[in-house]
Order: sequence, then C-alpha cells, then structure tokens
Amino acid sequence: MASVQAKEWLKSAYSDLRSIKYIINDEFLTHVVAFHSQQAVEKTLKAILENENHQVPKVHKLQNLINRVNIDIIINERILATLDELYIESRYPGDMGLLPQGKPTLTDAKEFYEFAQTLFNHVSTMLDVSE
Repeated sequence: MASVQAKEWLKSAYSDLRSIKYIINDEFLTHVVAFHSQQAVEKTLKAILENENHQVPKVHKLQNLINRVNIDIIINERILATLDELYIESRYPGDMGLLPQGKPTLTDAKEFYEFAQTLFNHVSTMLDVSE
C-alpha cells in the first residue's frame, strides 16, 4: 500500500499524463508533450522514493533519481537520457521542452509519452494505487 505522500506524487504525475492526452497529436505542441513527459517520469520516480521513506531530493535529473529507486522494470536508457536533456532550469518559455537539436518530432513526443505512461502504470501497480 502506497504512502499518502507517494500517492500525491503519483497524482501529480497523472495530471501531467492527462494533460498530454489532449495535445499528443498536435505537432505544434511536441515540446510541451516532451516537458510533461519528463515531469511525469520525475514525479513517478519520486513517488517510489517517498514510498520507501527515502528523502526525496530536490533534483530533476532522471538518471540521478532512477539510480536511487528499486524498480523491476527495464528502463529505456536512451529515452531517459533524452528526457534528461529536456529539463532546463531556465523559466524562459522558448527553452521549455527543447532538445539540443530543437523541437522534438511528433514521433519523439509520442515515444516520450508512452515511456512516461508505461513507467507510471508499472509504479502504480507496484504501489497498489489505482486511478
């Protein structure tokens, strides 16, 4: 059974995933899909840490978080690394969700979303949390 704090992290990740559903096919918003995907993965990993009573670090680097959790799912390291590139400390809207080569493609965005959704589903099941 998940802790209250873990459920809150998952609820926040779920909000990101639900937001993506409305924009997933909009080629103009692929960078927003990418950004919300990164956020959903980050929050899902933090839910695991919270549930294991670990201090949740104030970091956004997914690789740092994945190295701290116990999870029995194969992680696509390429997607994880790409999503890590997306998080920019900057609050400037032009930088949000951009990769070094620019805006993600629609195919990229869908791949990021699938990755985030799969991880979220796995962790929700692992922590016995339903919608």
